[in-house]
Amino acid sequence: MAIETINKEELMDTNTLDLSCEFKRIDTDEDGSFEGYGSIFNNKDLGNDVIRKGSFMRTISEKKPNQIKLLYQHKTDEPIGVIDAIEEDNKGLKIKGRLAMGTQKGREVYELMKMGALDSMSIGYRLAPDGYKYDDKNKRRVIKEVDLMEISMVTFPMNPKAKITKVKLAEMDVRELETYLCDAGMSNSVAKHSASILHKSFNKEQCDVVDSIKHLINILK
Repeated sequence: MAIETINKEELMDTNTLDLSCEFKRIDTDEDGSFEGYGSIFNNKDLGNDVIRKGSFMRTISEKKPNQIKLLYQHKTDEPIGVIDAIEEDNKGLKIKGRLAMGTQKGREVYELMKMGALDSMSIGYRLAPDGYKYDDKNKRRVIKEVDLMEISMVTFPMNPKAKITKVKLAEMDVRELETYLCDAGMSNSVAKHSASILHKSFNKEQCDVVDSIKHLINILK
């Protein structure tokens, strides 16, 4: 957890929270779009921080998505795109963003994401003195409200549970599909059988995960 003090008048700290994410889809027209979770609720990261549901609601109500910056490695002089949509659901902070494909850095990040070399995110936020409490028993800081400033693509993660939820299925082989379905909660045997069916049925089409699973259900009926 990296912390730096900002203006004393604001009585806040600027924090970063690193989160692992698996980039399984970049849109087929290569516009740099991606979708996933920037934060997972109730999961303790390697810095012993836990973010509760509702922590981002004030930010969501007061800021437009593009006011939350999309950066590279928390460098304020290296914006790499925009955030188009952001919301909380029961799982965490769900975001949709687009890399700036007309810039060299945007294209570089896009390529690194596609090949899996860059697979982690980090959120940058300001934390008010009353925005958290310390749990002495479990030795962790419980965060209940943040002012979200930026989301960065970073090299090393702090939290291994923030996953990208859309996939480019044409770029996934059977083993990758099997792994994805296991991560989604299927047993190994069911995932293996389902992955084979999915891989054969998609052909050259690009599908969202939800549509793909629906297609699989129809096949299995």
